[in-house]
Amino acid sequence: MSEQHTDKEKDTGSASALIEVTREGPVAVVTLNNPGRRNAMGRQMRQLLRDTMHRLMWADPESRAIVLTGAGEHFCAGADISEMTKRTILQSREILAESCVVVRDMLAGAKPVVAAVEGVAFGAGLSLAVATDYVVAASNARFCAAFLRVGLIPDTGILWTLPEKIGMARAREMLSLAAEIDGVKAGEMGMANQVVAPGAARAAAIEVACGLAEHPPLGVALLKAALTDGATTMDAALRAEIDYQPVLRQSRDHQAACHAFFDKSKPVFTGQ
Repeated sequence: MSEQHTDKEKDTGSASALIEVTREGPVAVVTLNNPGRRNAMGRQMRQLLRDTMHRLMWADPESRAIVLTGAGEHFCAGADISEMTKRTILQSREILAESCVVVRDMLAGAKPVVAAVEGVAFGAGLSLAVATDYVVAASNARFCAAFLRVGLIPDTGILWTLPEKIGMARAREMLSLAAEIDGVKAGEMGMANQVVAPGAARAAAIEVACGLAEHPPLGVALLKAALTDGATTMDAALRAEIDYQPVLRQSRDHQAACHAFFDKSKPVFTGQ
């Protein structure tokens, strides 16, 4: 079925109701849609999220930014525990590999991702939130790295993403204690970039994403690549500048920005 690209139009390319994609201009809004289980992720939802995020990130020129949110009152309660005891070790490895694809696409993919968090973001739900570029949290949202509560170590990328976002000392505390914090505390810690009133996270996240969508697509893509893989040491960061900046200086978007600067006009960026 063909996709619709008008504002607030449902994207009929979604493979299942478990993952819903809608459009807000240049922003694709990806909704985890299992509200009866607080959007807990079973195997099917995880696979659909992997496929949907990959398609939007790499094969959808209409989307310039992505918002990730949850249906109903919650963002995501984490993995569906009811499925966990039915897996072999090899099956668990396969499922974790699927999660790794999602995280890598969000971290190093070509487009910015904004999380809109209402209600709970527990376990893998927290992992998804902190893997985005920008987190908008309701003040009464609840965050918890709940993995140890069920005898597991943190997964879905959070062993790397959380220390990167809030520092190793605070990450160790949060991952080890498995204690809950609210949206206000998440903002104070730097885990949430913006804290809003309850019920306002989705609209605020779309507003942020629309602003990000105005930036040159190639510049955004290479910035994300540099921050994720190219800036781990001083030498690596300097090498990333040398590798990426000359490419961007030859881009049409950079030339358009230069001409717009002298013409005192607004540049039109095409990603070329």
